Amino acid sequence: MGRTPYRSAYQRLQTDRRSPFVLGLPTGGTPLEAYKHLIAMHKAGEVSFKHVVTFNMDEYVGLPAGTPGKLPQPSCTVTSSTTLISHRENINLLNGNAPDVDEECRQYEAKMKSYGKVNLFMGGVGFDGHIAFNEPASSLASRTRIKTLTEETRIGQLPLLRR
Repeated sequence: MGRTPYRSAYQRLQTDRRSPFVLGLPTGGTPLEAYKHLIAMHKAGEVSFKHVVTFNMDEYVGLPAGTPGKLPQPSCTVTSSTTLISHRENINLLNGNAPDVDEECRQYEAKMKSYGKVNLFMGGVGFDGHIAFNEPASSLASRTRIKTLTEETRIGQLPLLRR
């Protein structure tokens, strides 16, 4: 896919400090092409991420730091967010090793709500139709939480965990 769809979608990123653009970013293979285009557009000066705040989704609970493929690393932290966003405080990641993961989810959700809305959510879609690790039949009203993944989803994630 060319850069035109990305250019159109990301022209809205031009915001200011008082009204940041809130971007929800998935992990996995689905968004990698979009991330490449975003980085290229940023380097070409076509789009600025100065006032963009990201909320990165999908983190495994209990994987030790440094595990190859620990989810934020291949998707956003290294590949995209830190390349695009110079203010680390604008990059929001879930901590799958927090002492109280349920509280981590509540705080993450509260911080997201403090911005009012997510302007653009890039949802990754899995083999079985799961969106952002929300397996088929997940409640549409559910929020940030621990979610048990199907065997098919876990198998689909193996290439990322082996990086």
